[in-house]
Amino acid sequence: MKPIIIPAIDLIDGKCVRLKQGDYAQKTEYHADPLVVAQSYEAIGVQRLHLVDLDGAKQKKIVNHAILEKIASKTRLKVDFGGGIRTEKDAQKVFDYGASQLTVGSLAVKKPEIFQGWITKFGAEKLILGADVRAEKITVAGWLETTEVSVFEFIENYVQQGIRHVLCTDVSRDGMMTGTAEELYQQILVQIPDTKLIASGGVKDTSDLERLTKIGVNAIIIGKALYENTISLQELKRFL
Repeated sequence: MKPIIIPAIDLIDGKCVRLKQGDYAQKTEYHADPLVVAQSYEAIGVQRLHLVDLDGAKQKKIVNHAILEKIASKTRLKVDFGGGIRTEKDAQKVFDYGASQLTVGSLAVKKPEIFQGWITKFGAEKLILGADVRAEKITVAGWLETTEVSVFEFIENYVQQGIRHVLCTDVSRDGMMTGTAEELYQQILVQIPDTKLIASGGVKDTSDLERLTKIGVNAIIIGKALYENTISLQELKRFL
């Protein structure tokens, strides 16, 4: 079965940007209008979008909600939204603005009792566990802080609580276009087979997509490769 292709739009000051290895000082701005970018993906048959509020992640509050609302109302894309979601009120607000799913990372690490409450309230299908990794350890706070929590234990714990969708980003590869963390993804799928694993970070060309398809990931997030045109929208259509 083909993985679901999910383009990523990362937001700072309402614009489409990419960071290198999660470093806010290494920012490249690609497009001033995220809606135009989202519509270009929808036009070739993409059905899902990963929208990241980098301002929100840094400020620990939702900042770019107006863009979420605009994309959700002006496209048919199913949007998962992450960044700055700290309270149940925040989570509800994101759904009200049109998100289909929430991606939650830092809060699931630091305040597991709150995230467990969200699983009960919203249902596991509406939530994506964000497992951001550096050297097999979970990172938080927009990747600014590395914990001592093992990625395998972290995912296993929440899978036992009903979570299925897990977005795993190798921070060292993100925005670098140096290839993906295939070995890590294989380990996760072997150790925790109930995971619907979303691979993220390092995709550079269609060969990466082919290899991730063989591994058996559920979905693949693509960011910089689309902006830099190392994967063209025409090429991407083959994987949809």
